[in-house]
Amino acid sequence: MDILTLLPFIVLIGAMFLMTRSAKKKQAAAAQMRNDMQPGTGVRTIGGMYATVKEVHDDTVLLEVAPGVHAIYAKNAVGAVLDDAEYNRIVHGDDDELDADGTVVPDDASSLTGEPGTDKADVAKIDLGKDEAADDGAGSKDDAAAKDARGEGKADGETGTK
Repeated sequence: MDILTLLPFIVLIGAMFLMTRSAKKKQAAAAQMRNDMQPGTGVRTIGGMYATVKEVHDDTVLLEVAPGVHAIYAKNAVGAVLDDAEYNRIVHGDDDELDADGTVVPDDASSLTGEPGTDKADVAKIDLGKDEAADDGAGSKDDAAAKDARGEGKADGETGTK
């Protein structure tokens, strides 16, 4: 046989070996991560639920999914073991970066729209109520047309056709 005939097969076997080797390394790292779990650490399950480890057994782990709510999961169901800072940031909303920076973002933009030194009492309010002057008049053509369209101002049996 010629070496050129065997070359594609050798390359294919080498590629398969490299792919399976990297997959085995990932599996071994995940198994090591699951074996290193300690009670009190935060984890994310493969379903995306965040919980705290309470007890670790051979094949199972007891997780506290909410205060006072415990569930038993297989160790293989743990997708990631999180460090304390990341777990608190995700679950409790604690953000150390904002605390360290000191930047506070307001909930609304009302404090950003006024000029410096203006008081909230000085800001004129917009009245969205009805206009008193429009109700006092005898009525305009537009008011009569609106009443006709609604059928108001007609006696019984009258229609709006001419």
